[in-house]
Amino acid sequence: NETINLIVERANGQRQFLSNELSKITNFLLNKKKVSYEEIQQITNLGSKNDISELVDTCLSKNKSRLNNIINENNFSAEDVIIIIRTFLLKTKRLLKISENLSSKENIDKIISSHKPPIFWKDKDIIKNQLNFWTIGDIRKLITEINQTELLIKRNINISIIILIDFIFKQATKINN
Repeated sequence: NETINLIVERANGQRQFLSNELSKITNFLLNKKKVSYEEIQQITNLGSKNDISELVDTCLSKNKSRLNNIINENNFSAEDVIIIIRTFLLKTKRLLKISENLSSKENIDKIISSHKPPIFWKDKDIIKNQLNFWTIGDIRKLITEINQTELLIKRNINISIIILIDFIFKQATKINN
């Protein structure tokens, strides 16, 4: 059961990833009759299931345990760092716009549904959760910090991954007012 749960977790609910992982295991078993949990951990894909969007959403939702898993299972490159920080900026600006509209209207579902560009149905609950952690003032401060962090990353590309991970954990653990 533990091995099955690991494979399913790493597939992240996506059939293509699950199919790929099962193919790897099948190929690995061609010359063997049995495979151990440790071998499954080594041969299953660690990084491809966690995309950048999930990383940013998890940080903005302040889900520290899931964030740790995503960071530990990925090997980010310097190019990824720029994409991640820009994704942070885009998602934070979207969160600010929704939050500002929320203060003038009461129905959060209606605001999210009427947002342009449209928000994918899977993201609606994530955004609702994020709104519980971030006030308009906190979001504005975060946008400033993202811009400052992006400049720092671009000036120090050789340590950009360290700067980004430090920024991510700081945001996920920050207590907002």
